[in-house]
Amino acid sequence: MKLLIIRHAAAVPRGTPGIADDDRPLTPSGKTKFRAAAQGLARVTGRPDLLLTSPLPRAKATAEIAALAFKRVEPRIEPALAGESAEDIVAALRRLPPVQTIAIVGHEPVLSALLAHFLGASQPERLAFKKGGAALVELPDGPAAAGKLVWFLKPRILRALAVD
Repeated sequence: MKLLIIRHAAAVPRGTPGIADDDRPLTPSGKTKFRAAAQGLARVTGRPDLLLTSPLPRAKATAEIAALAFKRVEPRIEPALAGESAEDIVAALRRLPPVQTIAIVGHEPVLSALLAHFLGASQPERLAFKKGGAALVELPDGPAAAGKLVWFLKPRILRALAVD
């Protein structure tokens, strides 16, 4: 199995008056930049078999943009991706049918913790995702076992990959 881990694109800042943290939407610039990054993602990974997203608006919007770039894949809500536990995400992944590639869209710092978990790294903060960044991990024995990092890319690199 391959796991494509994607952090949501740039959203309005925390503490924006009148917008609760869980309700923060993507900024117009975040949407525009992630559209290009998603094209780069699609170019280097192809279409995932399954696209899971946090239910929070900024992640759902990011997943919808990714789905358009991947073509013929619909985002599916996975509540564990809105939480703060890498173990809960691993448990959710273990319940899924075995497929070739799963893409997930979520939030920091749990995505760094998840990546660190799969790589056996002790300092997840050193694996921090930029907004709109992504990593691809090979999990030969599924999400219950260790994995191997294939790549870890900043959004500006993904945007550069979209250019022909």
